[in-house]
Amino acid sequence: MDKQQQQLSLVKSSRQSCNEWIFRDVPSDITIEVNGGTFALHKFPLVSRSGRIRKLVAEHRDSDISRVELMNLPGGAESFELAAKFCYGINFEITSLNVAQLCCVSDNLEMTEEFSKDNLHLHAEQYLESIVYKNLEMCVEVLQQCENLLPHANELNIVSRCIDAVASKACAEQIALSFSRLEYSSSGRLHTIRQAKCEGDWWIEDLSVIRIDLYQRVITAMKCRGVRPESIGASLVNYAQKVLTKKVDLVSTGHQKLVVETIISLLPVERLAVPISFLFELLRNAVMLDCTIAGRLDLERRIGSQLDIATLDDLLIPSFRHGCETLFDVDTVYRIVVNFSQQDDDEYDMDDVSIFASDSPHSPSQSALLKVSKLVDDYLAEIALDVNLKLSKFMAIAEALPAHSRTIHDGLYRAIDIYLKTHKGILDADKKKLCKLIDFQKLSQEAGAHAALNERLPLQSVVQVLYFEQLRLRNAFCCSHTDGNHKLVHHQSWQTSSGGLSAAMSPRDNYASLRRENRELKLELARLRMRLNDLEKEHVCMKRDMAKSHSHKFMSSFSKKIAKLRFFRHSSLRGSSSPSRQSYRADSKVIERTCASIE
Repeated sequence: MDKQQQQLSLVKSSRQSCNEWIFRDVPSDITIEVNGGTFALHKFPLVSRSGRIRKLVAEHRDSDISRVELMNLPGGAESFELAAKFCYGINFEITSLNVAQLCCVSDNLEMTEEFSKDNLHLHAEQYLESIVYKNLEMCVEVLQQCENLLPHANELNIVSRCIDAVASKACAEQIALSFSRLEYSSSGRLHTIRQAKCEGDWWIEDLSVIRIDLYQRVITAMKCRGVRPESIGASLVNYAQKVLTKKVDLVSTGHQKLVVETIISLLPVERLAVPISFLFELLRNAVMLDCTIAGRLDLERRIGSQLDIATLDDLLIPSFRHGCETLFDVDTVYRIVVNFSQQDDDEYDMDDVSIFASDSPHSPSQSALLKVSKLVDDYLAEIALDVNLKLSKFMAIAEALPAHSRTIHDGLYRAIDIYLKTHKGILDADKKKLCKLIDFQKLSQEAGAHAALNERLPLQSVVQVLYFEQLRLRNAFCCSHTDGNHKLVHHQSWQTSSGGLSAAMSPRDNYASLRRENRELKLELARLRMRLNDLEKEHVCMKRDMAKSHSHKFMSSFSKKIAKLRFFRHSSLRGSSSPSRQSYRADSKVIERTCASIE
């Protein structure tokens, strides 16, 4: 209804304006109909300028034609009125808002030099060449007018010429700005002044008004011309924000889907050309609007390549699919983390670095791994509160990163503890499977103390925590004792007459001492495994007792067993300080039998 009312008002205004400039004292001899509008005019001015009208009149010379209907005239009644004014010799101003219409209507009416000199088509083309194509803003205005003149504007190359002009002007301005930022330093060398972000890219706002198909052609041309990827990215962000923030209805949903898919295809290949928050926003819209799978996978790959600069809020993508029980889209995040891990592996293969270099905490790849591992652990802790989250999906995200990415397992332990607390009905076998993800040796002192008293953890996990805590105390004691001896030896060595390190331990003796200590630790671990088997057998008996007694008696019984274990460990340390060769062989056989039985 609105379009019909606009057309009717346009027809009325054209009639009124037509009556103002036609010859009133000469009766009209031809009526022109254009898109529902009628113009009472004269044949002679029209046939002298328009080849098409001349041919129509010549074809009906015998019947003395008095009415002509012009079908599919570009620009409609408004553009024909301007063409008719030109035929009557009435002056009017050619601007960037009507020059595209004049080009198209003059070509349709054949108002060219072939039929009359100094015709309308020549004037419109001269205005385009001399004024419009030299001004970027005017080119954008002409492109906006061409949206209603397709395909005629394409056939006359008006669109392509405006697009080339916009791309070349934007590139030229960036080059000129780069030269203006060059200056000589005090040493006489030429250097570049740091510029503000997107400085000189004022055209970004202008491009946001044109239609998405024309915008796509402009950005493609800019890429070919060499416009900076950062400027391209800034323009994409601005255009998407203008379109995607509008109210959504059934009509605009299809348009927004087209915009999202087009912008994804226009993203620069360079890393960090667009903010990662914008990539996540595009991904959310792509999932919500059900865009193509190829586009979504491309976004996931781009996000995975720079996941180390993402935040937790970025990863919390709501689940938009119907019938999905989880609050967040964990499948999408899983694929993003996998993309990051695969990229990390590819970088190692391409660089051909050694395993020692890849594990170096000072390498950029390792620092990225540490950031992503912390981010993933925080994400796991957030989604663990979802009661509908399946264990398989939780474990898949936790295992998506390589083993060396986590130097400390506090975050992973916290996430698993939250999951166990939320999902109280989880089976014991699933608990053991979940806790195997944690390396209890990489827990901090605070996390280890919490885990040792955590009733939600399986018995095996608690025993591992206690063992590593005791091992940590023993190493701390040994280190302090070694430091004291080292200070004493160092002091005595300076008292020698030669001043050398005569009292220091030789490398061979040091290696033998390390081997001896390693054997003792292996023996101690084997004894602990044997004791663990006994505890597991006794744990079965305790379960039977729990049916008769309450949990308080069970915890007191378990604490007594742990006390026995600690007593056993201290006694083993005192007894194995200097094992003989026969006892070592006997212990080795016991270790083999124990390891075989445990495995």
